[in-house]
Amino acid sequence: MSHAGLESLPFYSETEIAGVLEWAPLIDTMERALISLSAGEVEQPVRQMVPVPGKDAIIAAMPAVGEAMAVKVVTLFHGNAGTDLPTHQAVIMVFDVENGTPLAVMDGRLITEMRTAAGSAAAARKFAVAAPGIVTIMGSGVQAQAHAAALAAVRPIGELRLWSRTEKTGRAAAEKIGATFVADPETAVRDADIVAATTSATEPVLMGDWLKPGAFVTSVGWNGADGRELDDAAMANTVIVEDTDTARDQAGNIRGSGCEIFAEAGEIYAGKKSVPAGATVIYDSVGVAILDVSAAKLAYDLLTA
Repeated sequence: MSHAGLESLPFYSETEIAGVLEWAPLIDTMERALISLSAGEVEQPVRQMVPVPGKDAIIAAMPAVGEAMAVKVVTLFHGNAGTDLPTHQAVIMVFDVENGTPLAVMDGRLITEMRTAAGSAAAARKFAVAAPGIVTIMGSGVQAQAHAAALAAVRPIGELRLWSRTEKTGRAAAEKIGATFVADPETAVRDADIVAATTSATEPVLMGDWLKPGAFVTSVGWNGADGRELDDAAMANTVIVEDTDTARDQAGNIRGSGCEIFAEAGEIYAGKKSVPAGATVIYDSVGVAILDVSAAKLAYDLLTA
C-alpha cells in the first residue's frame, strides 16, 4: 500500500535551488550546523562509502538528524572529469523531523558544491586575516570557482591567484573567476593570506614551507581516505576539522601525516576553544552529512516560503 503523501512528493531541481540559495545565509547556516555537531546535538554516522567495481568511483550515503532530518546519496566518478557530466552527482531526501514524513527530494549537486565552499568561508571568516592581500585557489573545478565566490562573501580580496595541475583548464577557470593564473604552485602560494586547496590530488600539492606565517588554508579536495593535498609540514600547523571521528577515518591529510587535531570548528565557533594568535590554521574538510542536511533544509524552507 502506497503512502498517499508520496504520490505528490515534490522534486526540486538544481535550477530552482540556485534561485534561492545565497552565500550569506548559507555560510551562517554552516556555522550553526557545526556548532550543533560539536555540542552533541546531531546524530550522524561516519559517511558510508561503497566502491564501484571497475571504476574510479564510489557511491556514498550521508544521513543526519539535527534541527532537520535528511539523507544525501552521492556518487563520485573521477572519470567524468573533462566530460559533460559532473564528477559529483547527488540527490537529497528531506524529512519532517517531527514525524518522519518525506517532504521533498532535491537535486544535491549544487547543494554539495555550495555547502562545501560555504563551510570554508565560515572558517575563513573566523580564522583568516581581516583584509587578505592575496587569496590563492588551487584547482580548476567547480570547487575552485565556488570557493572564489564564497570567500569573496566574507573577505575583501586584494589579489586572486589560481594554480592548476592542468594549465588549459586552469587558465580557463582563472579567466572565469577573474584570477591570475600562476603556473608554479609554490609561486602561487607564497605570501598568500588564504589558500583554498580544491584538487583531486592523491599526493601533496601544497607544501608547508611555502605558507606565510598566520595564513589560513582550507583543504577540501578528496580522492580517497589515503589521498592528500597537503604535506606533513603543512599539517604540523593548527589543524581544525568538522568532526574528529570522520576526519580520523576519512581525511587523507590527517591519516597520512599522523598530525594532531587541535579542535573541531564548532567548538571554536561556540567559544569553547580558541586558536592561538598568529597561528597558521589548516581547515581540513571532508564534508559531513549535517552540512548537507542543513543546507537542504535552508533551500527547502526558502522554496516553500
